[in-house]
This record gives sequence, C-alpha cells and structure tokens, in this order.
Amino acid sequence: MKKITVLLAEDHTIVREGFRRMLELENDFEVVGEAQNGRQAVALAGELRPDVVLMDIAMPLLNGLEATRQVLKVLPAAKVLMLSAHSDDAYVKTAAEAGAMGFLLKQNSTHDVCGAIREVYKGKKFFSPSISRRQDRLHPASLDREGALTRKLSQLTSREMEVLQLIAEGKANKETAAELGVGIKTVEKHREHLMQKLDIHDTAGLTRYAISSGIIESSVQLTIV
Repeated sequence: MKKITVLLAEDHTIVREGFRRMLELENDFEVVGEAQNGRQAVALAGELRPDVVLMDIAMPLLNGLEATRQVLKVLPAAKVLMLSAHSDDAYVKTAAEAGAMGFLLKQNSTHDVCGAIREVYKGKKFFSPSISRRQDRLHPASLDREGALTRKLSQLTSREMEVLQLIAEGKANKETAAELGVGIKTVEKHREHLMQKLDIHDTAGLTRYAISSGIIESSVQLTIV
C-alpha cells in the first residue's frame, strides 16, 4: 500500500517531534521531512514532493500563509493542511484564500489530525469540528467584513507579504533588506506599496493588520517605535 507522504512545517521543535511520533504510529503515513520555517518548507516541498504539508500558520522568516502560496506554485499537486493555536475566523478565511485544503487547531485530537490528513490527501476539505460549527453560524455581514480583509491581502505580491511580516516582527529596513537579499531602497519601495495598497500609513497599523489577517500571531513579541 502506498503511504501518504507528509512534510511537517513547524518552528517549535517539541511540537514538530510530537507530530512526527504521532504520525509514525499510523501504518499509512510516512514523514519525509521537517521544516523549521516557511522558507525551508518551500524548499523541501520542491525537493521531497510530499503528498501533504502540515503547515504551521505562524513561523519566522516566512509565515505559513505565504509559504502555502509558494509551495503550491512549485508543487501544485500538494495538499496543504494549516495548523494554528488560534481559530480566529480571519485566520481560517485567509488560509483558505492561500490555497490550504484544511485548518486544524493544535489542540485537536490525534484522531482529528490523522483523519484530516487522509481527507485532504483525497482532495476533500477538512476543518476542525469547532471551526466548521462556527462557520455554519456566521452572519453574512461577518463574512463580508472578512472578505474585505482577505481581498486586501490578495492584492499583495509574495515579496510584499514577506516585507509585511518582517516589518510586523519589528525588523528595521536594513535588517529586512539583509534577510531578503535585496537593497534598502527596494525594501523602502515595497513598504511604500504596502501602505498604498492597504491604506495603512504607519508601522503600528501594519502590525495590527498582520495580526488580524493571520500573517503573525498576536503572541509574537513586537517592538514598535
């Protein structure tokens, strides 16, 4: 029987190891690789060509949302299952817009995680039971508000998304330029485009937007001058 190959993308080692041990107890899974950040996940997806990527939503350098978009560009056949400690509707909506086939909470049971991997492997969508129940009850006005949020996000290029995350993580232009391997003037131009597209004109506002749209989680410690 062909096993479902899985790439684990999670920046916390103890959590990643826990998922690996859990999946290795199942006869139909094979963990083919582990990534500690979004950029590594994209590189390993292209190299290892897994069936399913279990992707943490909040990772350093490149978050799971943008990593999902980039993984699906290099490996369109892959199925991405998003992981988060938070079930905010904006996170779920943005993950779906990025191309994720499902959304799991880290506190979900082993049964749910394994079942979700099997479902998305077959091309079916899967959301944590609590998320599915809440989405069924969402008021149309709430959906409209979240649609506006994700529409703004979809206007950003991949590089602008990367710059937005680094800004929200408190990186100065010089640090961002070094991280991305580009010039400071290029970073400044991306920052200018971000502010124009989002109609947000200060670092604190960009950071709040990054949190509300799930690019980074609110637990990230930020320094805003």
